Amino acid sequence: MPTPQHSVSAAGIVLDATGKRVLLIHRRDNGRWEPPGGVLELGETIEDAVMREVEEETGARVEVERLTGVYKNMRRGIVALVFRCRLLSEPLPQTEEAITVAWRNIQEVPSLMKPAYAARVLDALDNGVHVRAHDGVVVLPNTAVTA
Repeated sequence: MPTPQHSVSAAGIVLDATGKRVLLIHRRDNGRWEPPGGVLELGETIEDAVMREVEEETGARVEVERLTGVYKNMRRGIVALVFRCRLLSEPLPQTEEAITVAWRNIQEVPSLMKPAYAARVLDALDNGVHVRAHDGVVVLPNTAVTA
């Protein structure tokens, strides 16, 4: 039996100076609001992938600060590594990958995104590292671990 294949992605959670707003993108490909992120390229470090993806999708440069969560999409075999980032330059209003790049209030996150993606943002607000599994939409019960 062949070894299962997984894909690894990386995402950046960027808060404004007040800590009350998060930088999000309204994706062109699926029409969803999500934190910026995407699949790691071969030969690319995880930190470089986070910085590249945030810049490609928002136009902003960031510095990676710390890991906040590891999330596995059980249906698609994608493992996402999510990091808090510090903003180094201002975002653009839109990019080739995002219809809209915007600062959104943290309170809006649960109504803007699917629960599996909202968890990534909300988990990044504390000092823990969260490990969760989801089905692409909903965080699966009894899969949450916080270190």
